[in-house]
Amino acid sequence: MLYRKYGKTNEMVSVLGFGCMRLPIIGGDTTKIDEEKAIKMIRYAIDEGVNYIDTAYPYHGTGMGKGGESEPFVAKALKDGYRERVKIATKLPSWLIKTREDMDKYLNEQLERLETDSIDFYLVHALEYKTWSNLKELGINEFLDQALKDGRIKHAGFSFHDKIDVFKEIVDYYDWSFCQIQYNYLDENYQAGKEGLEYAAKKGLGVAIMEPLRGGKIVNNLPAVVEEAFNGADVKRSPAGWALRWVWNHPEVSVVLSGMNTMNNVIENIKTASEAHANSLTEKELGIIDQVKTIFKERMKVNCTACEYCMPCPVGVNIPKNFAYYNEYHSFVTPKTSEQLKARYYSLKPEQRASKCVECGKCESHCPQNIQIRQQLKNVKAFFE
Repeated sequence: MLYRKYGKTNEMVSVLGFGCMRLPIIGGDTTKIDEEKAIKMIRYAIDEGVNYIDTAYPYHGTGMGKGGESEPFVAKALKDGYRERVKIATKLPSWLIKTREDMDKYLNEQLERLETDSIDFYLVHALEYKTWSNLKELGINEFLDQALKDGRIKHAGFSFHDKIDVFKEIVDYYDWSFCQIQYNYLDENYQAGKEGLEYAAKKGLGVAIMEPLRGGKIVNNLPAVVEEAFNGADVKRSPAGWALRWVWNHPEVSVVLSGMNTMNNVIENIKTASEAHANSLTEKELGIIDQVKTIFKERMKVNCTACEYCMPCPVGVNIPKNFAYYNEYHSFVTPKTSEQLKARYYSLKPEQRASKCVECGKCESHCPQNIQIRQQLKNVKAFFE
């Protein structure tokens, strides 16, 4: 296993972190973790050198409103001496915080659920503009200072889901030790993106990466033309191997989180991690990944970056989501995935779908990409409905 320094924490963390959001389950019920399988997987990973275990308050639960089963499971998995061999990362459920006292309430509950006296890496979860504004008013900085001082947490960080300007504001607001962002070869300019990765690293923050496989979309059921591109490489790798190596190639990245749900996933990812030195991909290999990126981008129908400047729509249409599902279908569709990808569109509430557009045009005046939104929404409607 390879290790990298985790920013200001000065801890050395394994380049592969075990994400406990997608553990094996029983009977399709996300609240029923297959503990026998999952414990074997986690302990195997630790025995092979993984020392970063990532969980969160709602993981493997029924929703975002109460604690899921992941944290208590992690406590079980780390018995028999395994707790002392790893660092635990978990997250304050920021969307549930209504008062300053709530922050302590949830942290103390999490310490009990994890059966530990101190959380090594504590993140403020899923920050975006509105949640961040609320937490600032309620005194998140004072809470983190106190939790660090009394030892309930060892290092403070945050995970992020918004635009780059919000990311920079958060980075600059507090003396964070690390952060967690979404990053993969298709999301270089999404949310914090490459600019945020480099900004955080220059400020001395360790950077954990989530969604390196884009929720499995750049791994499973790939279009034939993408598989052909990868097969042209001198060194043969699985799609997951290519995606992970691309992220690890960035020296600013400290640890990459993978939500592994089979032992085969664990074994393959550990093998890939053993070769994951920064700047180790060749020019030819980087060229192949660029070719794959071009293939996916050419299949996209709308050049929407989900910046949300078009929102809110006066009648409630979720413009970015409509375009995301439209692009997703055309980028990733295969005979096996056609109906599944169409179903994504119908996961939108009826009032959010493209067919509810009244063509007022307000959105187009705010779009930095100059997208003909009204016409494109007609195209989405014609395709899906």
